[in-house]
Formats: sequence, structure tokens, C-alpha cells
Amino acid sequence: MNSQLDHLIVAAQTLSQGVQWCEETFGITPTAGGEHDKFGTHNRLFKIATPKYPMAYLEIIAINPAAPLPKSQKNKRWFDLDDPRIQRAIAKTPRLIHMVANTTDIQADRQALREQQIERGSVIHASRKTNKGRLQWQITVREDGERLFDGTLASLIQWGKEDAAEPLRLHPRNTLPRSGVSLQSLHITHPSAAKLQKAYDTLGLQQVVIQEGAANLCATFNSPKGLVQLESLGL
Repeated sequence: MNSQLDHLIVAAQTLSQGVQWCEETFGITPTAGGEHDKFGTHNRLFKIATPKYPMAYLEIIAINPAAPLPKSQKNKRWFDLDDPRIQRAIAKTPRLIHMVANTTDIQADRQALREQQIERGSVIHASRKTNKGRLQWQITVREDGERLFDGTLASLIQWGKEDAAEPLRLHPRNTLPRSGVSLQSLHITHPSAAKLQKAYDTLGLQQVVIQEGAANLCATFNSPKGLVQLESLGL
């Protein structure tokens, strides 16, 4: 199996606060994203790709107050956004909370993790409109919304329809302009580093350094504001 970093996720209390944080932190305004009807969230995006991370972008996500979850919705929102601990943290400032890995066979990768007693979640089909067409993808989401390993174990995503001849034609990397921000490194520490490393080895995700230590996801960028480092700090 061979997967690679798809995107990093920064959670914000509101999308407007996320935009302000982005402008203050990186010196850029993120590109308009869209709405996720299944989970009552919306986002803004910007490209952070480099030769080492050729598909990478950063997603700023927030709960959309105009699109509450249906009363019949039994699942929680993705990426632990309903977790009170995360809500308290992002009420102070937006925070890096998670990462997503791109795969060409999401079902096989999901099963490979299950064989290691890691339940990454069901495969959910989702889509949203862009000015260049409709983005479609499949992504793993647990019913409880949990990210696992304090957010340091990547969720899995596969772009395009299952039978798409060109699944990555409408990947966000092809719809986002250059931002002036580039991801330089991605580093994880976690008390269960050995188990996490085994999971990433199984997925073939080789762009992440993993070491034992307190739970943290750390990303370093070059930007118009200079060197920027974001950390999850165990959230």
C-alpha cells in the first residue's frame, strides 16, 4: 500500500475567526471552500504543496451554525468537532487537530488497520460543488466522530467516484491557487508511537516522522510571515 498526506485540518470556532487567524498567522486569505451537509460543517482551504507533499493543502473547518445536524442524525460530527474539550480549546484560538491521508484503495487500507485492532470507521461518500465542477470523495468517519490517537492517526480519503477514470482530476490541489505557504515537515510524538508507526507502515505513509513522547502533531511551514509552526498539543 502507498498513501500520502492529503490535507491538514485546523478547527475554528467560527469560519470567520478561522479566516482572521489564517491572515494573522500566515499572511494570506484562504480560498473559499464549501459546506458539508452530512456533518453540518463548512470550510476554507489553501494549498501547502511541495515536492515532498505534492497533494497537500490545509483545511480550516468550523461548525456551520446555519446547517445544524438533522435530529435523526445518530452520528457525531467528524474530527471530534462535538467534543467539549476541542470546543473549549478552539474557543480561544483555532488549532491544528488532525490530518488526512490519500489512498487509492480506501477499503483495503481500512481493513488493514482493522487487522491491527484499529477501527478507522465506516467509509462515507461525500461531495461539494466548486467553480470547476463537483468534488467527490470517500472518507473514513467513525460513528462517535473520534480521530483516534489524539488526532495523530490520519483519517483515510479516496477522491472521485469508485469507478472514476480520472479520480484526482478534481482534487483540491488542482482547484486551489498557489498560496505562498509551503509545508516543510510533519512530525508526530505519541505514547503509543510503536503502534502508530506500524499503522503508518501498513498504509505506506512515509512522509511523517513518528517518535515516542507526549501526544502532538506538529507541522512546520514557510509562509509570507516567515517560518510558522502549528501544534495540536495533545488535543
